[in-house]
Parts: sequence; structure tokens; C-alpha cells
Amino acid sequence: MRGQMAERPKKVKEKRGFREWYHITHAKHFRFGNPRYAPFQMAKKCYGPLAATPAAFRSPSGGSFDGEARMGRDDSEHVDFHGFMEGVKRRNPNQPEFVQAVQEVAEDIFEFIEGKEEYHRWQILRRIAEPDRVVSFRVCWEDDNHNIRVQRGYRVQNNNAIGPYKGGLRFHPSVNESILKFLAFEQTFKNALTGLPMGGGKGGANFNPKGKSDGEIMRFCQSFMTELYRHIGADVDVPAGDIGVGAREIGYMFGQYKRITGQFTGVLTGKGLEYGGSLIRPEATGYGAVYFLENMLRTKGRDLTGLVAVISGSGNVATHAAEKINQLGGKVVTLSDSEGFIHDPDGITQEKIDWVKTHKTRRRGRIAEYADEFKSATFYPGKKPWGIPCDVALPCATQNELLGEDARTLVKNGCIAVSEGANMPTDLEGVHVFKDAKLLYAPGKASNAGGVAVSGLEMSQNSERRPWKESELQQMLRDIMDGIHDRCLEYGDRGNGYVDYVKGANIAGFKKVADAMLAFGVV
Repeated sequence: MRGQMAERPKKVKEKRGFREWYHITHAKHFRFGNPRYAPFQMAKKCYGPLAATPAAFRSPSGGSFDGEARMGRDDSEHVDFHGFMEGVKRRNPNQPEFVQAVQEVAEDIFEFIEGKEEYHRWQILRRIAEPDRVVSFRVCWEDDNHNIRVQRGYRVQNNNAIGPYKGGLRFHPSVNESILKFLAFEQTFKNALTGLPMGGGKGGANFNPKGKSDGEIMRFCQSFMTELYRHIGADVDVPAGDIGVGAREIGYMFGQYKRITGQFTGVLTGKGLEYGGSLIRPEATGYGAVYFLENMLRTKGRDLTGLVAVISGSGNVATHAAEKINQLGGKVVTLSDSEGFIHDPDGITQEKIDWVKTHKTRRRGRIAEYADEFKSATFYPGKKPWGIPCDVALPCATQNELLGEDARTLVKNGCIAVSEGANMPTDLEGVHVFKDAKLLYAPGKASNAGGVAVSGLEMSQNSERRPWKESELQQMLRDIMDGIHDRCLEYGDRGNGYVDYVKGANIAGFKKVADAMLAFGVV
């Protein structure tokens, strides 16, 4: 029998060739863990010396698999910007918003990581651009006419290298996986810039709260949380509000979470003051965008006194940005919504801002009615405000609302500074127009970080079981926005008095997250 077994490999060798014969004869060594027959050694013996490995299958440093053992396709992507972006597009088909967000960051990061082998070797940008997980779920609810309605809910948990996932929930018909992945990706860098221990996430549903009764919104929020609660927690993932999700919706969802789990924890931010919310949270995003704008102007020896501001949007961010600009001596002349914009050359005073807040949050009205209430204003249906001459502009509505042609119009009309209150409101063409013109241009990941910063402070207050005074929080917000501006200056100063705030924000946010990921190894 021993002789018969000895002849078997010879037959296999003659029939199947050397490589197959080698695998069969040495399989027992591999199975029983003989280090001499580890997979790497077997590959060398079977397929020839690794020095002949194609370049695409080598490490970024030019080495082979020996000791580094990484697949080559992603390696080649990570050391070449165009190859990297082709990989992002291939892995995320039909997701233009997400691809746009990654490209805007990668354009700056690849220059920064050139020569920094550790970021390439550990595939850091590739890993940040792949969410930790994307959760999608069905949300069933009953409308007032007893019809059963079905929406789709999401939670994108992008990266938790520096803290629990943190980011808002958006209820809007446009919500899809691409938009939420882009928002979660941006949130990762924004949260890192604040200096607070928060990772990046985002969620929401393709539900439109406009025109819905309070009962319908309550039933939807409760159904949404009935699934979402499985994926969140005060030390895991802490959602907040966003477009279509305000104090009312947060209250309904927090109540449902408490009912299901029996726990009263800081699992959501943006809560009412009566049950664990924070002072100045509603004002924080708009105020923060103006603080950042003011910091940029100071680098040129200027301030907001006497400057004319054009603002898009008419929700929480836009109205509080307008409020702070007025307080600092500027003059706001526009607000908008999805149906058009109003131009009030007399200025949108605090009295008018208060009217807009009530009109939008209580009456759920449209901005067109502002022109009926205040005769100094004109409503322009279906248009955006970027053609109105101004000194400073604050896009505070939604993504990609300010296009390349709009950016050229602002530059032509003498605009000197743009501070984004919304997430990625300027498309890539517009970003390049602003950078080429060397405007003072603040990307949303830096300038609108005030909201999530105060959300992080709300988390701290919940953990401490003690509310903080408004004066404390106002100073903390100001300090955080000053710190973000300083970090953007550190990495974005191009010399000759020009600061590339986009580059500065991207690099500063990336470095904090990337260095944490390096400390953890491959996880």
C-alpha cells in the first residue's frame, strides 16, 4: 500500500502538471501548520519568484508581497490620485454626491501624503472612503386617512476612530444612499476639526414632513426609531437633527427610544431643554459660520461692519446666521427656500428675522409670503440669490446649490468672502472658481461645524448630568470656531497672504483621524 501511495503523486504530476502536483503532495504540511509550507512560500514555489510580480501587485514603496502581503489593485489606487478616484467610482456606481465629496478631499490629501509611506501602506484614505457600515431599513407608518405608507430609512456609520459616530438625521424626499454617504464622509472631517471626540455618521429617510400633520410625523418618527434604536447608543452612535428634523421630530424619536429601551441616556442631541438639551444649540451652526467668516476677514484687517451679506435658506442655520451678522454690524438682504428667494434692500432686521422664524417653524409657510408682509422686499420665484451684489455670501440651504456659474457671478460682483453654512453647497466647479480667484472661502466642514460642536457639548452635559450656563457655552463655541480657523491656517497657508481654507480643513481633519487609525492597526 505504501508503494501505491508513493506512485499517486507521480500520476498526478504527469496528468496535471507541476503546480497542481506540488499543492497535492505538500497539502498535509500546510494543513498541519508547518511554517516551511506557509501560503507565501507555497506561492513562491508554485508561481515563481515574487520579483517577477507585476507592478500593480506590489506595495506603494515598490516592495513585493514579502512581509507586506497586500492585494495590488487597491495599492496602485492609493498612490495615484486618478487611479484612486477610478476605484471610488467603480465601487460606488450611481453615487455622484459621494464621489464628489471624496474627490474634493482627495485632491488635497494626496499632495499631503506624498512621501508619507505609513498613510499609503495602511491604506488610510481608502479605508476612510469606505463606510464602516451602511444600514438600510423599511419604515412603515399609517397616515391620517388610514393608508399604509412605506419609506426607506438609513444610517451610515462612516468612521469612529476618534469617538462615537455623530451626525444628523435628514427627512427629505431627496434622501438616498449617495447623499447620506457624502454627508457622513464630510462629517468625519468636520467632527475631527472641532477637537472633540466624535466620529462621523449620518442618517435619515426619504420622508417629506411638509404638509404632514403632527400625528403623521409622530407615527413616522416612532416607526423610524423602532428600527434605528438597534444601531445607536450614547457611546456608540449619537444622531441629531438636520433638514426636516427639528425639535419636534427629535422629541418623538427620543420618546420612542426611551419607551423601547427603558433608558434615559444622551442617545440624541438637539433635544428640548426640558429633557437634556443644551442652550444655544439652535443658534450654533449659523453663529459658528459667521464667527468663521469674521476670523477670515480679520486676516485681511477687516470685519463685518457695513458689509452686505447674501444668504440662501430660511431655516435654522440661515436665520441665525442673519441674526449674528446683524449683531456684528453687517446687513443681510436675502433669504430663500426651494420656491425662490426674497431680496430686501432695506435689510432683514431682527424683527423680520423673528417673523421668518415663526413663519417657518410654526406656520410652516413659504418665504414668498415675506414679500407680502414686508413691502420693501421682492420675491423672485424659481431663482437663487447669487446674482444680488454683495460683499459676503453664506450658502445655508442644501448641497450643490451654488454652481460654477453662480461662483463666477459672485466674483464678478465683488464678493470678497464665502462661508458655507450648509454641507457641500458649492459644487466642484464653484470651489475651483473661488480658489482660483483667491477669495476668502470657507468649506462647510470647517465653517458650519458650530452645530455639531455644541451637540458634542450637549453629550458632555448629558454625561455629567449637569447643564452648563449660556455664557459658558457661547465662549466654548467661539473658542472651538477659533481653533478650527487656526488649524485651517496651519495647513492651508499658501504664502503671499493667501490661505486655502479647503486644503487646510481637509488636511487637518484627515491627519487627526488618520493618526488615530494608524494607532489601532488594521481594524
